[in-house]
Amino acid sequence: MVLEILETAFIQRALVTGIAVAVICSAVGFFLVLRRHSLFGDALSHMAFGGIAVGLFTNIYPLWTAIVVSVLAALGMTKLRQSTKVPPDATVAVLLSSGLALGIVLVSISGGFSVDLFSFLFGSILLVSPDEVYIIIGLSAGIMAILLLLYRKFMYIAFDEEQAKVSGLQVSKLNYLFIVLASITVIASIRLVGILLISSLIVIPNITAMLFGKGFRKTAIISGAIAVSSVIAGILISYAANIATGGTIVLVLVMIFLAALVAKKAERTKRLAGIKAEA
Repeated sequence: MVLEILETAFIQRALVTGIAVAVICSAVGFFLVLRRHSLFGDALSHMAFGGIAVGLFTNIYPLWTAIVVSVLAALGMTKLRQSTKVPPDATVAVLLSSGLALGIVLVSISGGFSVDLFSFLFGSILLVSPDEVYIIIGLSAGIMAILLLLYRKFMYIAFDEEQAKVSGLQVSKLNYLFIVLASITVIASIRLVGILLISSLIVIPNITAMLFGKGFRKTAIISGAIAVSSVIAGILISYAANIATGGTIVLVLVMIFLAALVAKKAERTKRLAGIKAEA
């Protein structure tokens, strides 16, 4: 049955697109979690909602308007954080509510929710077109190339931004570049899990991988493996059971996270029991 499913053209497109998105979400999310900006993906996705509403309202391809709105908003938020004393969580709250408010106003003006808007809210990876596959793969390849090229500098900033400035790194420019990459990652992920669930694909694989307490490279590899396997399992399960793909992918991620938590607790209990026995 699995082989029959894999022979279907739209499933093949969904898997290829899903794997590409899973890899970049895991990679970008790794730096966001290290910076303690886990909610940033959520804020960007809500700005994307406003951008998509702009596209539907003006009859422009919604993903292009979503990229423009999200990138501009993210750059503005970064500038606000760097030039004022507004706390980072407050700037995220402003960004999140602004995007949602913009989207709601434009949707109400245009006459209410449409099928297209629902597909962006909840994801529609099984309906992704061949042209969208090429666009998402191209964006993913570009994002990964830049991350691999600059990952040492991004790591330095993530662990100690002030020390990175003292060492001579152009922290402001690198922060702007990273925010642009994160914005494009969120937009590329909309087709997979939808606006409402994007942050789960960015955050959950990374916090799950960090439970294992490995080094940077191993944690990044484990996170990527969790994201990719969850996307593949979620797509196949949702197709076989005829249920929502985005929600299924997120539930698979949550189950893996809970299993890792249980395994970690069992390991700690066993270690403590061993120490007591030796004492």
